[in-house]
Amino acid sequence: MSSKVGSCGSTAALGFAVLALLTPPGVAGQQATSPEARLKALGIQLPPASKPIASYVPAVRTGNLVFLAGAGPLLDGKPTVTGKVGAELTEKQGYDAARATILVSLAALRAEIGSLDRVRRIVKLTGWVNSAPGFTRQPWVINGASDLLVEIFGEAGRHARSAVGANELPLNIPVEIEMIVEVSPGSGGA
Repeated sequence: MSSKVGSCGSTAALGFAVLALLTPPGVAGQQATSPEARLKALGIQLPPASKPIASYVPAVRTGNLVFLAGAGPLLDGKPTVTGKVGAELTEKQGYDAARATILVSLAALRAEIGSLDRVRRIVKLTGWVNSAPGFTRQPWVINGASDLLVEIFGEAGRHARSAVGANELPLNIPVEIEMIVEVSPGSGGA
């Protein structure tokens, strides 16, 4: 009888091992962690929330939606990278700029709602790419932002999106991104 118990235990252990191999890396942990915890696990620190560089506000909330103003890869109101993708910048550098830009947007979002753990869903993202003539891979550049949103928010980070080429962007930044985010009900920044 004891050999049956051992055999049954071995079968169960094998089953759990197979399940672990079939589960994509990080999926189980992502379901159990919050966006704020994922930021820490990814080693990402958001920049300080930027002040507007013109006459607008960084975020407007109506009901459970937050509309974030267009943001670029800025720090203290100054670009951290400039240039046209497909000329001065490679597609990979544009991707990295989009990834940096979404962190600026998330900093504005956190300043508005207090914690990224209040995010229910990233609803819509619009990204403009400062494109050299003939450059047509804007969606792959904006993937820098989209991929990071999924890393941080899991399925709630999957969103509708537009990726558009622009012949110029403010301050010669390579990308500008705006977002619409659904948040849990509650009052403002805390």
